[in-house]
Amino acid sequence: MLVNSRKMLEKAKKEKKVVYQFNINNLEWTRSILEECDRLKVPVILGASEGAIKYMGGYDVVASLCYSLITDLEIKTDVCLHLDHGSSVESCIRAIDAGFNSVMLDMSKKPLKENIELTKEVVKYAKNNNVSVEAEIGSMGSISGKGLEIGTNTNLKDCLTFVEETGIDSVAAAVGTVHGIYRGELNIDYKLIEQLYENLNVPLVLHGGSGLDSETLRKCREAGVTKININSDLQEAWSKGVRSYLEENKDVIDPRKIIGSGVAALKEMIDIKININKDGK
Repeated sequence: MLVNSRKMLEKAKKEKKVVYQFNINNLEWTRSILEECDRLKVPVILGASEGAIKYMGGYDVVASLCYSLITDLEIKTDVCLHLDHGSSVESCIRAIDAGFNSVMLDMSKKPLKENIELTKEVVKYAKNNNVSVEAEIGSMGSISGKGLEIGTNTNLKDCLTFVEETGIDSVAAAVGTVHGIYRGELNIDYKLIEQLYENLNVPLVLHGGSGLDSETLRKCREAGVTKININSDLQEAWSKGVRSYLEENKDVIDPRKIIGSGVAALKEMIDIKININKDGK
């Protein structure tokens, strides 16, 4: 059923486990993620970026799709529909009004004081609608056409201030990962993750989980990360599956077969990620 992220993340934080946010991009992705997480009996957060929401038709379309799939597929596991990287207070409000259970406001490029004030606006509106709020502090790196753009990690003092003054339910802190798939060696600050886990009263979110191998993700979990966001890894797995299918089936024109040919690889990648909750695997 659809729920906000509070209980699932609080439980995972206590147990030193991870809840995944898998980003959705269309009907097939949403259905595949729901089916696989339900089969594995794990809670899941469906992340919808503003770009994906626009592509899929709008906030109401995305919310209706998720609600309908959960009902028609008889999904039993807990599911949270989450706005990923909301770029404004207004965007978060639109998502909440459409039926999203959780929103993220990303004002991390703003000065800390302004980040706090804008985030407080979202928290106030969200609390009145039983919606959880995630927000970001620090500057995440990213992969662009120019290559790797290095971010700036947050620090414990600013993060404590941010969480206490905003009242957010989870915090995305820059600790050395990047958005997109980075092939080189990342300088993840595990000590900072441990400090944040020990001192914050809310779950810690790791953005930029794609491109990290299972051992690195496991080390992040053991250090104190509770939520990990995955998008690019799923995109890469799905696209490889589709390309392979099209090379072997050049005459196929049915879009259902073409799009669906990446589903097996998508589900396999979901399994790999979820396995990091199993020590020794």
